[in-house]
Amino acid sequence: MEKDGNARSSSVYSHKVKAGRKRTYFFDVMRTKGNDFYLTLTESTRRSDGNGYTRHQIFLYKEDFNRFSEGLLDVINHVKQDLLPDYDYDQFAHRESQEGHHDEVHEEDHDKHDEDMKW
Repeated sequence: MEKDGNARSSSVYSHKVKAGRKRTYFFDVMRTKGNDFYLTLTESTRRSDGNGYTRHQIFLYKEDFNRFSEGLLDVINHVKQDLLPDYDYDQFAHRESQEGHHDEVHEEDHDKHDEDMKW
């Protein structure tokens, strides 16, 4: 989200995935000033000392979407089918509804994430 006139891009769509008590993934569609789009994939992990978050971010450009998604699906399927075929991947499917009390921490994290997107 563009906070001031100096920002070079703004978020037009965001999807948040909670992945446990301390980790959240953000998938953001960003718009450039030139009206082009790219994705940012952000892993945000609450620090063990309680002082903020550690973030790792990947920028994914439209010309790489197909190759990236094919590669991601390939390695996920390899783990699911060849390496850990007996693992119950659905056991955490309802985690978000069970951990609703963590929403406030993650919402603050996303607000900070938006502020960090200024260039």
